[in-house]
Amino acid sequence: MSSKLIGSDLTRAMLERGDKQVWCAVSNESEQDAINTIKNVDGRFIMHIVSFENECFLCEEEGTWKYAIPIKKIPLTQDEVGL
Repeated sequence: MSSKLIGSDLTRAMLERGDKQVWCAVSNESEQDAINTIKNVDGRFIMHIVSFENECFLCEEEGTWKYAIPIKKIPLTQDEVGL
């Protein structure tokens, strides 16, 4: 059994250590549904998660979610796009 944190467990751990805002793909259906948000680049379900209370993730945009998968948003560089 692996002890590495992934998915919503990782988001909870990041909030517990004091992270104030975590970019996440979110869903109320399942973790796989949140992962599909990433694969489908569906920006409607990418939120700033700010806390975990009463078994729900709370986002800065004032919604609540059952699942929140942390993502990394970074700007591309000139080298990465081949210019």
